[in-house]
Amino acid sequence: MARTPKELTETLIEIALEAGADAADAIAAQGTSVSIDVRKGALEAAERSEGVEIGLRVLLGQKQACVSASDTREDTMRDMAMRAIAMAREAPEDPFIGLADPDMLACDWDLAALELADPAPEPSAEALQEDARATEAAALNTPGITQVQAASAGYGQQQIHLAASNGFSGGYARTDRAISCVAIAGEGTGMERDYDSQSRVFQADLPSAAEIGQRAAERTLERMNPRKPRTGQFPVLFDERISSSLIGHILVAINGTSVARGSSWLRDSMGEQILPKGLSLTCDPLRPRISGSRPFDAEGLPTRAFDLITDGVLQSWVLDLATARQLGTTSNANAARSPSAPPSPRSGNMALTQGSRSRDELIADMGTGLLVTSLIGSSINPTTGDYSRGASGFWVENGQITHAVNECTLAGNLHQMLKTLQPANDARMHLSRIVPSVLIEGLTIAGE
Repeated sequence: MARTPKELTETLIEIALEAGADAADAIAAQGTSVSIDVRKGALEAAERSEGVEIGLRVLLGQKQACVSASDTREDTMRDMAMRAIAMAREAPEDPFIGLADPDMLACDWDLAALELADPAPEPSAEALQEDARATEAAALNTPGITQVQAASAGYGQQQIHLAASNGFSGGYARTDRAISCVAIAGEGTGMERDYDSQSRVFQADLPSAAEIGQRAAERTLERMNPRKPRTGQFPVLFDERISSSLIGHILVAINGTSVARGSSWLRDSMGEQILPKGLSLTCDPLRPRISGSRPFDAEGLPTRAFDLITDGVLQSWVLDLATARQLGTTSNANAARSPSAPPSPRSGNMALTQGSRSRDELIADMGTGLLVTSLIGSSINPTTGDYSRGASGFWVENGQITHAVNECTLAGNLHQMLKTLQPANDARMHLSRIVPSVLIEGLTIAGE
């Protein structure tokens, strides 16, 4: 009889301690993934995977090692423990590693309130195929669309459990349901493409397949006949589809690992103004029906909502136990891990303060500039914040969108860019990162 993830992790801990580990933690993830692709109304690909992955971390003094496997037989788990201990003996000492003290651990959480798993049954392959067909048909039925590159529907379910020798044991289930469509318009060198992709924890919250296909088509048609923009300094409005990338650069820079290594452009900015006054960046891992929510982190600490940035001022790093110790502070329960790696700090649900104006109002106010809807490549200097990215979108003249734009490069420095940030009010609340469209003043655009 197959063992549950809880039983697997607790067995791994017991075996590791018997084999001579000073301390250990283990994670098990068991799940199902289904994906259906349709092309020209016919089934193109169907994939289903079911499996379990287990991971073990052992600690010998201030040394650690991690091993993982997809084989859950008792002999395999004993071999894992022996290999991990042998590896740990050869590992360098790290004065900052270690399990959480028992009094720090999460001991009570409300999974029902978080709603991380949809109680509805797994959709059939036929239902997923019908969604993929419907989204493709909606795109193709839009005048001007010549073909659909991809139309897909998928479902995933996973049961996760974490246990450790400090007494922690906890787990939860996750589900996700997704539909996506990539549409193409034009012919030859005049071809353009765009997409829409939607996913939700609960199937009932997902937009209809037809809506997704139609939106992919509309976005594609808007991109037709693009031109290069003028070269110069102009305001740039980052559309809500890609604006979270700017916040992502902040999150990388305030990650405890980057700060501890001295490789962050925000390493000396604690307590400093990095966003305009009135703007806050909040971490909230307890939002219901959100993919990034979780009742505890990968070290068993209880999660909570708190501000990383308050009124524009940096308040906290993104920390796990090890980086918190290295930086002389306490963890804010942002540890994450895979079965094959030890915990490390990683941000989850984030929300930037929304503004009072719509995206259209910001477009009207910006005069002449660029509305960016797609970013290509990335060249971000992690220690200085120098920013350079390829972009496409729409040119704005006298507060009105005039034509599509491609083949241009944006350049600036994140220190200065973020201090001019003006948010719109159009963030989508179902996303893990709630970030509206944002206007940045005075970026350099390299075009014609």
